[in-house]
Amino acid sequence: MTNCNRRFSCLTLGVIASAIVGVVAAILTITAAITVTPAFLWVVFGVAVVALGVLFVTAAFGDNSTRCCLCETLPALLLGILGSILVSVVLLAITFAATSIVGALLVGALLLFASLIVTATACTVRCLVYCDDE
Repeated sequence: MTNCNRRFSCLTLGVIASAIVGVVAAILTITAAITVTPAFLWVVFGVAVVALGVLFVTAAFGDNSTRCCLCETLPALLLGILGSILVSVVLLAITFAATSIVGALLVGALLLFASLIVTATACTVRCLVYCDDE
């Protein structure tokens, strides 16, 4: 039996940090302090697709310890991956003005989902490394 009680707080902190990143990105986009280029959108799309492939392979061929850790972080990982893919495709398909409110909200959502991939992956790795420690 594995003991991974710490992963709940890790995932909660990851979701909160991702939400903060999304809000800050939306504010910076609406004030035109940052812009999002198509190259960045393609990179986020590629990272999400690769993360989805790695997640499927890990879930299919991982051992029980890996599956234990994935059970708790899987919803956040899938939300981040699928959200990043969807929002990046929308932003690639539709051109928004640099200071449009809808564009800023979409950029904020994209960075929220992208940072959710990173934080949920970090929580999964943390669980895998420290799962059996007391």
